[in-house]
Amino acid sequence: MIRIIIAEDQSLLRGALASLLSLEDDIEVVAQASDGAEALTLVEQHTPDVLLTDIEMPHASGIDVARKLKESQSPTKVMIVTTFARPGYLERARSAGVLGYVLKDAPSESLADSLRKVASGQLVIERGLAEAAWASPDPLSDREREILRLAEQGQSNKKIAQQLYLSAGTVRNYLAEATQKLGASNRIEAARIARENGWL
Repeated sequence: MIRIIIAEDQSLLRGALASLLSLEDDIEVVAQASDGAEALTLVEQHTPDVLLTDIEMPHASGIDVARKLKESQSPTKVMIVTTFARPGYLERARSAGVLGYVLKDAPSESLADSLRKVASGQLVIERGLAEAAWASPDPLSDREREILRLAEQGQSNKKIAQQLYLSAGTVRNYLAEATQKLGASNRIEAARIARENGWL
């Protein structure tokens, strides 16, 4: 029996996924989470074989959850089901230890098969998305991404510097570098380009 936890902030979709997977003889949904923090708590409590999670959720994204599970050496494998066909998300998910990355518009019968493969340790990635990620690698460093996220929220260089214990000049340099890498004319455009590609 493959024991799974479903993490999805949309309750209707979460329930539909649980109902669909519960029809499988070899899959048991042991818990459901509505956000990233709850997902982490439930994984610690139940130690499922697979965490089936969305990316964008309150408190912690599916990628954040996967990274924390990897850091804690949890035996639970992670499979992402998302509407975001963005190569940047896939690249970050893989570095966080995610084994499965499938889209929500995939045929329902393939979802259970993908879960079985991930539970056995196999890598499952949408082919077109993998090709796109290979063609468009993430150009940002972790620090550039962190600063660009804060800039996207409207924070000034000074505030970002205080928050990250950097000088305002250093923050300005990181933003300039990120903007140049993304071919943007300013920080707002840079954040938009990065967001659209799944790099934030």
